[in-house]
This record gives sequence, structure tokens and C-alpha cells, in this order.
Amino acid sequence: MIPVPDLVVLLALGLCLFAVVGSLIPLVPGAALSVGGVLLYWWNSGYADPGPFVLVGLVGLALLALVLDWFGGAVSASAGGASTRTTLAAAVVALPLTLVAGPVGLLLGVAGTVFALTYYENEDVEESARIAAYTTVGMLASSVAQALLTAFVFLGMLLVVIY
Repeated sequence: MIPVPDLVVLLALGLCLFAVVGSLIPLVPGAALSVGGVLLYWWNSGYADPGPFVLVGLVGLALLALVLDWFGGAVSASAGGASTRTTLAAAVVALPLTLVAGPVGLLLGVAGTVFALTYYENEDVEESARIAAYTTVGMLASSVAQALLTAFVFLGMLLVVIY
């Protein structure tokens, strides 16, 4: 029979589970919630469980997801050919649209801004569309990667708690 975990353990697991969902929702710091859940559990165990290698692995996965969250869109925009100015403008335009229209506002705000500013710079519809599409696909791929990484952290924490 598996013992019933205490409230802090449930909270730590809840943070890790919400991190998976949060990694797919704009403006929710999913990866940071994973780090918080792992460290809360570690603190609650008296810094004994998980062991140092598992702790570093779980926190490392969560930090990698955090880096993807912060820089994934900018890296994909840059790799697609968008200028730094265009990337920054897309971030500024997408933020209020995300607050109003959620994930759709984020994607449309970024794609539309990248397309419009790239077209303004080069007057090439096909090239501007390609860069906007590359940026949008990169952002979506970054979100999927974040969800997978935070899911691995959650599953790792489940194993730590059960065993």
C-alpha cells in the first residue's frame, strides 16, 4: 500500500502538474513552477530526497524549459531571418494581444507583426510570409518542447515520491 503523502508533497506535485499545463498557456511560467515544485519537495524532505543527481537532473530539465520559454520565439524568429528590431516589435505587439485573445492573439500578433515589418523592410511577400511562418512554427515547437520537458519533470517527481 502506498502511503498518503502530506499536504506539502501534494502541493509540490500539483505545482509540477500545473507546470505541464502552464507551459502551453502564454504568460504562465510553467517551467518556473516545475523548479518550484521540485525544490519545495526537496526542502520538505529535509534536503534529502531526491538525491543530488536526480535533483540536478530534474532542475536542469526545468531550467532548460525555462530557457525555451524565454528565448524560443526570439531564436526561431532570428533563425527564420527576422531582424532583431522585428523580433522585439513582435514581442511588444503580441503581449497585449495575448492578454485580450490568449494564445491565438499571441500567434497572430507575432505572425502579423513579423510579416508586416519584414515586408516593410524587403517588399517581398513570399519571403515575409516564410519568415513569419518560420517564427510561428518555432514558437509552437518551443511550447511543445516545454510541455515535454515539464512532463518529464512531473513524471520524475512522481517516481521520487512513490519510490
